[in-house]
Amino acid sequence: MTAPPELTKVLIVEDHRVVAEGLWALLAEYSDLTVVGWADSVAETVPMAKEMKPDVALVDFRLPDGTGADAAGGIRAHDPSVAIVILSADASDSALLAAVEAGACGYLLKSASGDEIASAIRSAAEGETLIPASTLVEVLARHREDARSTAEQTERLDSLTPREQEILTLMSHGLDNRAVAERLSISYATVRTHVRRILEKLEARSQLEAVAKAAEFGFKPAQPEGPEE
Repeated sequence: MTAPPELTKVLIVEDHRVVAEGLWALLAEYSDLTVVGWADSVAETVPMAKEMKPDVALVDFRLPDGTGADAAGGIRAHDPSVAIVILSADASDSALLAAVEAGACGYLLKSASGDEIASAIRSAAEGETLIPASTLVEVLARHREDARSTAEQTERLDSLTPREQEILTLMSHGLDNRAVAERLSISYATVRTHVRRILEKLEARSQLEAVAKAAEFGFKPAQPEGPEE
């Protein structure tokens, strides 16, 4: 007589009780899967994994005391044999990369069907990587491009002198060149020179665009002070 297949033990890590109960009921419909426990926080995850010894942890990415990546890292630090499948509403590249770096082998959105979730759990239990290499290559390329763009933006802001930052702040608060000159007790021509340099450094074609770009780059104008003595 052929022995029945061994059940795949699943630990659910999800802070919303209704969602967790829904997943539990969903997975109960598959005869080869069994839910052995539920944790609702990162702190609860490792003790639960130690006690229940799951084959696969199905982990939400947003938890009240951290992320699914934190939970995954904790589980795998204790037992590297536990496969991690992240189930999340967060489709961002940063969330996917964090999950992969923490050792997750799968990343599903919460819009996935029950069959897709069950299939992912089975594949993870078999040691398969569910995130295509091509997807990771694309995500890493976008991540590097974003990092390069952020570095360039920071460099542009850092190239502004203290006086230029002061004038940009006043521009951000709606002052025109003459009002800036009066506020700083400098000549109108000097203000125009500073504004021209600000536009060049931020690669802007107008003062309005310079203010918008500066905000996009992370410039936070302080509340302008009163006229200088």
